[in-house]
Amino acid sequence: MSIHHHNQPYLTIHDFHSHKHYGWDNSLQPIAEVNSLETITYEIIESSGGQFTKQSTANDVANIDFEKVNPVAGPIYVNGAEPGDTLEVEMINFEQLDWGWTAIVPGFGLLADDFPDAAIKTYDLANRDRAEFLHGIDLFIKPFPGTIGVALEEPGNHGILPPRHNGGNMDTRHLVRGTKLYLPVLVEGALFSIGDTHAAQGDGEVCGSAIEASMEATVKFTLHKGKTIKEPRYEFSTPPTPEADSMGYFVTTGNGTDLLEASKSAIRYMIEHIVKTYGMTEQEAYMLCSVAVDLRISEIVNQPNLVVSAFLPKSIFTIK
Repeated sequence: MSIHHHNQPYLTIHDFHSHKHYGWDNSLQPIAEVNSLETITYEIIESSGGQFTKQSTANDVANIDFEKVNPVAGPIYVNGAEPGDTLEVEMINFEQLDWGWTAIVPGFGLLADDFPDAAIKTYDLANRDRAEFLHGIDLFIKPFPGTIGVALEEPGNHGILPPRHNGGNMDTRHLVRGTKLYLPVLVEGALFSIGDTHAAQGDGEVCGSAIEASMEATVKFTLHKGKTIKEPRYEFSTPPTPEADSMGYFVTTGNGTDLLEASKSAIRYMIEHIVKTYGMTEQEAYMLCSVAVDLRISEIVNQPNLVVSAFLPKSIFTIK
């Protein structure tokens, strides 16, 4: 770890491997202390924890060690933070992207029963603002951390995979540069950790992975004493998806009595549309849904049925 003197105190966490952990555990020793208004840059490894490379194949995916998946860097002790406070984490910057991957992991993902076979796609992300999915299909690079949060109040180790009221594996694509995330402080010092950085993702991350990519992530902490929230909130001051919105959408819908089942239907219909329209395989279409399609709750009050929509941005198709 090194300290840079910019216009404010500035820590850089260099050695990810010696600072990583799996799960939320309030007994972990902090790797650093910060004050409110300080900024930290992390060098974060992609969510396979180094198990994949740009040359990885479906066989590597099929043999992934889940014990090493989704490491996070931390925890950071925020001086003065006490239960009942709120920790504001502002996303300052994400850079040094080199390559990324999207995979279908057997047994994982919204349509795990439909897609039993492993698959992986890798991308070149260096020095560009788009990532080529296939020839003529370019995705907008919008980096953000998939996993970000504070330690839970309950003792013991709590798995890293599900999101919780502490944040966790939120996979929320809007936590991009400029967004302010508000987290409830649940233990003394907050014990903040971050990881699972993504270069791009659709709302829902339906196949179980986004464009997973190692990168440098810089965040700024602000402690709000005595302000209490139950679960994470966030705000941003620009339109959320101007690039995607620029040419409109093709939308499929699913309905039913259950949000999960309606979501599955909407994505199945979208996969069917993409395969027929663009001639790609079902596996490719499923991965494209994960990195570019946004799931939205369109209607939830007319019981017993509700409607989920899947939005495919037309702007990613660069060959008309």
